[in-house]
Amino acid sequence: MTTESVRRIKTHEPTSYQLTAITHDTHDTRTFRFDLPTDATLDMLPGDYLYIHATINGKSVKRPYTPSSMPGAMGYFDLTVKRYENGLISKYLHDQKAGDKVLMSGPKQGGHWVDGMAKKVGFVAGGTGITPMISIIRWILARNLDAELFLVFANKTEADIIFREEWEQHLRKHQTFHCYHVLEHPPAGWAQGVGRITEEILRRHLPSPGPETVLFLCGPTPMMSPLEASLNGLGYSEQSIILP
Repeated sequence: MTTESVRRIKTHEPTSYQLTAITHDTHDTRTFRFDLPTDATLDMLPGDYLYIHATINGKSVKRPYTPSSMPGAMGYFDLTVKRYENGLISKYLHDQKAGDKVLMSGPKQGGHWVDGMAKKVGFVAGGTGITPMISIIRWILARNLDAELFLVFANKTEADIIFREEWEQHLRKHQTFHCYHVLEHPPAGWAQGVGRITEEILRRHLPSPGPETVLFLCGPTPMMSPLEASLNGLGYSEQSIILP
């Protein structure tokens, strides 16, 4: 298929997409695959996002979600969503079945990756903050781009680590990929980070600040401000810290 014949989809109004498959990633996280025409892909860069729209308890609700599938995927896109008890849209999506239709708009421009923007790329993620990161990491590795990748990923328990098998595969296949996990409640014998992400962990497991370094930061709201302050204190400029 030529570039000219590819349809690039972006909508401003909520548009219906059919759910075709559901994969169980962890005990509370699923990847939802949605159908696109066979000649179509989402018009997005790695890190851009969609809005899911729903009417819940009589009220219109929308929330942003970053596709976990790689930009350029033809005929489908994936959303990886963790179910939160107080998350209106996450619970709504987890209640859907294959064949159901979900309203979405976008993609919208988020803090995204642009090829050539850096030689060293750090990722600091908490929980489902990993979803924009997986899209960017998959993109860079699939294209063998000249960039070294450093992921620091925080979760509550080992069972909460989303895409864990994929991280292990990347570590085996790519010398340019590094990954460090931090767990609040680690199992016995755990050899990586324990508790929360600290300045020492950031210093040891991210690339050094500099003109060829960018960092992507995404996670729960209480995590973000302290981490941004820590990164600024370690010498990373505000321009080098990107929030997808």
